[in-house]
Amino acid sequence: MSIAYSILDLSPIPEGGTAAIALRNSRDLAQHAEEWGYSRYWVAEHHNMTGNASSATAVLIGYIAEGTKTIRIGSGGIMLPNHAPLVIAEQFGTLASLYPGRIELGLGRAPGTDQMTAHALRRDLQGSDHQFAQDVRELQHYFAPDQEGQRVRAIPGVGLELPIWILGSSLYGAQLAANYGLPYAFASHFAPDYLQEAIQTYRTHFRPSAQLNKPYAVFGVNVIAADTDEEAQYLFTTLQQHYTRARRNTRGQLPSPIADIDAFWEPHEKAGVMRSLACSVVGSPQTIRDGLQRLLKISGADEVLVAGQIYDHAARLRSFQIAGEVIRSLEPSA
Repeated sequence: MSIAYSILDLSPIPEGGTAAIALRNSRDLAQHAEEWGYSRYWVAEHHNMTGNASSATAVLIGYIAEGTKTIRIGSGGIMLPNHAPLVIAEQFGTLASLYPGRIELGLGRAPGTDQMTAHALRRDLQGSDHQFAQDVRELQHYFAPDQEGQRVRAIPGVGLELPIWILGSSLYGAQLAANYGLPYAFASHFAPDYLQEAIQTYRTHFRPSAQLNKPYAVFGVNVIAADTDEEAQYLFTTLQQHYTRARRNTRGQLPSPIADIDAFWEPHEKAGVMRSLACSVVGSPQTIRDGLQRLLKISGADEVLVAGQIYDHAARLRSFQIAGEVIRSLEPSA
């Protein structure tokens, strides 16, 4: 049995580049991913970040879906507290009507931005975990078959039974996905601490639903692959700089790689960044194979969700190509 593998894309804007370049690169990567056997291509919602072009997530999903033929396209995820569930149901109902059988809706409960921008999005900052759970149920209701006497409908959307996923970086999302009988994706590519515990919690408490009869878990991993370990480590300095800048509150466009990362960060910054990036594999194909096999065994997941922010688009394509080739050779976790 082969391992499914998919892509999580933040549509990064390279230093000196534009959002238009980033968006075209995302569609080009999706087209290649389709050729390389990737199962799904997800884009993530972020706001007020000069290094990401995926803020209008549903619009970007439509652009990528139009440029591909078979690969499933979705959100990884829509930050539901930013939106009225009905609006999301209409947006994704429209996408599912245009590209039947190919659209997926992954949901997260973080704002995907800073507090001031969250206010600008008209997000209720007093929202609670309970509100997020209610909003997920409301979305499911809009995608369900029309009920007699139902006065508010998502059109398009009603009756489409759109696949919904829960995304998370803590145990809360694992518990919600399990209780609702939904597939679960853990964001270990930036929050690795609870990877094993979250997926085990999800599997232990899973309740079958109309959408899913047994648990299905995905884990996120940064893959920076190249023909040699040295080249991959050089490319990895882009992500290391990016995370360091986030800690310094000096975010910007995706930086080009540098020869000496230790000259860029302080020892305490290095320790914090590398802890956040612990679920990363960097190197040649053999190094990638060893690292992914180890993480697959640790996680016990059913699918690998590959992230990879690389400055040069050609190098990024090569990295995802290597990742796909390697994952096809891996042994399932169970």
